[in-house]
Amino acid sequence: MWSNARDIAAGDLVIIWQTRELIQPLLITPGKDLNSRFGYYRHADLVGIPYGSKVGSRNGKGFIHVLRPTPELWTMALPHRTQILYLADIAFITSWLDIKRGSSVIEAGTGSGSFSHSVARTIGSAGHLWSYEFHEARANKAREEFSLHGMADIVTLTHRNVCKDGFTVDDTVDAVFLDLPAPWDAIEHAKKALKKTSPARICCFSPCMEQVLRTVNALNDSGFTDITMFETLLRPHEVHQISPQPLTQAVEKLKKLEQKREDKRQHQIARSSKRKRDDLPETDTDNVGGKRLRTQESAEEDVGIRDIPNAVVDPGQSASQPLLIKMPVSKVSPDVRGHTSYLTFARLVPTAPSSVTIRE
Repeated sequence: MWSNARDIAAGDLVIIWQTRELIQPLLITPGKDLNSRFGYYRHADLVGIPYGSKVGSRNGKGFIHVLRPTPELWTMALPHRTQILYLADIAFITSWLDIKRGSSVIEAGTGSGSFSHSVARTIGSAGHLWSYEFHEARANKAREEFSLHGMADIVTLTHRNVCKDGFTVDDTVDAVFLDLPAPWDAIEHAKKALKKTSPARICCFSPCMEQVLRTVNALNDSGFTDITMFETLLRPHEVHQISPQPLTQAVEKLKKLEQKREDKRQHQIARSSKRKRDDLPETDTDNVGGKRLRTQESAEEDVGIRDIPNAVVDPGQSASQPLLIKMPVSKVSPDVRGHTSYLTFARLVPTAPSSVTIRE
C-alpha cells in the first residue's frame, strides 16, 4: 500500500494537511499546480522532499504539510461517494471480528472504500478481502483507487447484488461485514461464505433500530449465536497547558466573589422589603424589554470554584514573581460526532458431525 520511500516522487499519492477540517489527497504530477486559500504550490516543488515536510507557499500566503497516506488519513481525506465508516467504528469492528494478519474477510458495500483500506492493511499480503458493491460506477471508481494504492493483490472487488445473488466464495472467510440497506437479506448468503471448520464472525452496520431488529431475527433464524449490538461514540479532548495562579491569589479571588454575591443578596432583600411597604409593582432596573442585561459583575459571579485551577504553588514564592510551572488541562471538543450507526455482531460456531458421540 502506497509508497514506503523516504522522499516524495512523481506519481506518488500524498495527503495535503491544511487544517484539521481541510485535508485532501493529491497525486503528484509535475507540471500541475495546487491552489488553495493557504497559497500557491507547484507539484514539482514537492518532488524529492521527505514525507511530513512543512512547505511554504510561493506567494507567501501560508503553508501546508505533505504527509504519507495511511488508512486513517485516507478516511479523513477521501472523496465521499457514500456515507463512510469513521475511525472509531472501524477500530471497533476490526477488533470484534478478530481481523488480523492472514485473515480472509468479506465486505458487502464497498462505498467510498474507507473500511476497505483499513482491512487491507490489517490482513496484509497473507490475507484477502472480497469486497462487493451494488452500484457499478462506485465499484469502478473504487477499483481504480485500489489499483492506484497498491491493493490489487489484496482486494478482489466485484460489482454484484449480494442480497439477491450471494457471494462468489463458499466456506472460505473468517469474517463478514455487511454495510447494506437490508442486511437480513444477505445473512444466509453470508453463512454459506463463512468457514465451517472454526468459529466465524459477522457484523452488520445499520443506522436504524428497525434494521437492527430485523437483522437480529435473521441471525437467530440462521443459527448464529452471541448476538450483541453496540453503538460507538467518540469524545475527543483538547489538551492545553496553562500557568496556574498562586494559591493565595485564587483564595482572594474566591473571597471577593463570595462577598459580591452576599452584597447582591442583601440588596435584593432590601428592595423586596421596600416594595412591600410601598405596595408598588415589582420592577427591575436591570431589565430592558423583558431581558436582563448581563453586566461585567454578573459575568464574574458566574465563576465558580471549578474555574479556579487547583494548583499548589510554593507558598514562599512571591505573587509578583513569574510562574515557571505549567499545568495541563483538557476539555471536550465542541465538534463531537454523534450517532453514525448501530453495530450488530454475531458468531457462527461449527456444529459437531453427526457421527461424533458427545459424552456427558
